[in-house]
Amino acid sequence: MKIRNLDHLNLSVRNFAESADWYRRVFGFEIVEQKEMDGLPWGVLQCGDAMLCIYEHPEREFLDRFQLRDRNLHGLAHFALRIDDEQAWLDLMQREDITPNYDGRIDWPHSSSWYINDPTGYEIEVVLWKDAPSFVGV
Repeated sequence: MKIRNLDHLNLSVRNFAESADWYRRVFGFEIVEQKEMDGLPWGVLQCGDAMLCIYEHPEREFLDRFQLRDRNLHGLAHFALRIDDEQAWLDLMQREDITPNYDGRIDWPHSSSWYINDPTGYEIEVVLWKDAPSFVGV
């Protein structure tokens, strides 16, 4: 047996409708499944092979990675989504009024990244590979 890919991330969000709309506008995710659990909406969002499962929990406190560190807790630091068109990404950030974290674009040895936050506060690394890494598709 071999893992083919990560199936989905499961995230609790402050507001289902706001988050689903933001992920649609910014990354092209569409709702492919939606229901309620305990009176609150949840759903699966999909864009290509990438899937997010989001559950609305407006009463929960959100801790970013720095708060987790300061409280000596483990948690999600960020997740990454790969893009293939830098100019389209820059245009979208301007259109959606997205301000990247840190100093904007960060160049790594084999990629460039922008770190942004979704409406709940999750940090997302938007990655543009300079060349497709040799381990992709292995």
